[in-house]
Amino acid sequence: MSIRCFCMGTYPWSLWPTLSGLRGLLVLGLILGLQTASSNAFYLPGLAPVNFCEVNGKTNYCQSSVELYVNRLDSVESVLPYEYNTFDFCHDFKKQSPSENLGQVLFGERITSSPYEFSFNKSETCVKVCMKSYDTAKEDQKKKLDFLKKGIQLNYQHHWIIDNMPVVWCRDINGGNKYCTTGFPVGCFVPQSGESSDACFMHPEFNKTNTYYIFNHVDITITYHSENEVDWYVSKLVSARLEPKSYKHVDENHLTCNGTPMEIPGDYTDKLNIIYTYSVKFEENKQIRWGSRWDYILESMSHTSIQWFSILNSFVIVLFLTGMVAMIILRTLHKDIIRYNQEDIQKDYGWKLVHADVFRPPRLGMLLSILLGQGTQVLIMTFITLFLACLGFLSPANRGALMTCSVVLWVLMGASAGYVSAKVYKSFRGLKWKTNFFLTALLCPGVVFVDIFIMNLILWIEGSSSAISFGTLVGILALWFGISVPLTFLGAYVGSFQKFDYPVGTNQIPRHIPHQDFIRRPLFSIIIGGVLPLVVFLSNYFYSKQHLVSSDVHHVWLPFLSLYNSSDYLF
Repeated sequence: MSIRCFCMGTYPWSLWPTLSGLRGLLVLGLILGLQTASSNAFYLPGLAPVNFCEVNGKTNYCQSSVELYVNRLDSVESVLPYEYNTFDFCHDFKKQSPSENLGQVLFGERITSSPYEFSFNKSETCVKVCMKSYDTAKEDQKKKLDFLKKGIQLNYQHHWIIDNMPVVWCRDINGGNKYCTTGFPVGCFVPQSGESSDACFMHPEFNKTNTYYIFNHVDITITYHSENEVDWYVSKLVSARLEPKSYKHVDENHLTCNGTPMEIPGDYTDKLNIIYTYSVKFEENKQIRWGSRWDYILESMSHTSIQWFSILNSFVIVLFLTGMVAMIILRTLHKDIIRYNQEDIQKDYGWKLVHADVFRPPRLGMLLSILLGQGTQVLIMTFITLFLACLGFLSPANRGALMTCSVVLWVLMGASAGYVSAKVYKSFRGLKWKTNFFLTALLCPGVVFVDIFIMNLILWIEGSSSAISFGTLVGILALWFGISVPLTFLGAYVGSFQKFDYPVGTNQIPRHIPHQDFIRRPLFSIIIGGVLPLVVFLSNYFYSKQHLVSSDVHHVWLPFLSLYNSSDYLF
């Protein structure tokens, strides 16, 4: 296409904006510049930093109290997380716990206040928090102690939060590096075999068999970055680390935080006192700024590094299989074209043999249209969620935002599910579009909701923190029936008047399907089609082509089920 044809005879200067348009662009640029200049102190849109100062310098612009919040406890050896208050630790029921959004509730996060509270830039050593006493002769106290020992044996992990930032536990690993985790264990257990595992490697005195060691002391180090403002001096917290330790405090009035570890024998039948203590110190760091305070957590965790070799390996496999399938298809098409051009061959051969059956409505067409509609809804939700995450709105600092955004977007994308489902169903010559709408709005979400309800019932019986409250379930139902269902109806109503225009028609009588070998039968093709999820599209295309060439007019379900089966392998 020539430049003259592209410009359609317009003059070059006519493409430039007018004077009023330039003014609008200047105003827009000024607004964006001001927004950029005024938002340099924000790590995330909508999340402002908290300013801290010492007690004698407390103003309306800063606070001197550094509060510590506790989250649920979980373990890789158990599927049941528990709230902090479920264990018999030190509690503070006077403070009000922060409110949680929908995403945090669905993820099972239970953030509550704790009795740990510090004054900014005030270091303290061996401060008593509380003392817990157990008498195994009393049934209630024995149950609390047994539950605590069970948590130690299953290696349950604490998750503490300071200034909306996880308190990490860092330990040395091979090569002089540090490995940091956002949780630290309740304690460790040495079994009868004497093999130390989990956190029992920390101290050489953790060596008694059939013994529980509890970490009843923590050394907390809080790092801050100071900034000299116009007329006042403020600081921002940039990191929080701790080191769990175990001390057997003899006298609660004279704490030294040293000596032998706090041990609980496996067959202990006497009275027991556990004193919880902490030490805290503040350090200034001029290099780490508030906007990059999460970097040291992400960089120190080895599992967050990108596996470039695996990605390159998958990319090479995709390229290799793509080239192989492309060569097969090109050779097949080339042979078919040669046969089509021969005069002594039959008129219909290969692809042409099923040209009047390709767009024949499949069996269970309503179910297929419903699943395609729901898949479209989830696909759009996923892309928008990833886009917002790339912009930084769904950072880990914004707790629960990922799940909240996903649920809200899924609800709002109900119109897309109804539209796609109704349009596909109309193309399948379906007449019951209202039934299609009801099933689109209720079938897949209903299956998921029933599954969640059953699992939630089990979690509620076990007393897990992942159990969703009744009010949250009612809220989810309100979002479903109050927003998603009406939007699905709107999309289905619009889609019921439209359908896909097929390039060719279909015969009144479908072609007879010849006998299929075992390897060409749908079940085998579906299973094989999901073996390699990375190249599932190529597998779908290959097996769909094979069924078309073999005159299988019921090929429509094959690509869908092959793609669906790939999720089974991944799961």
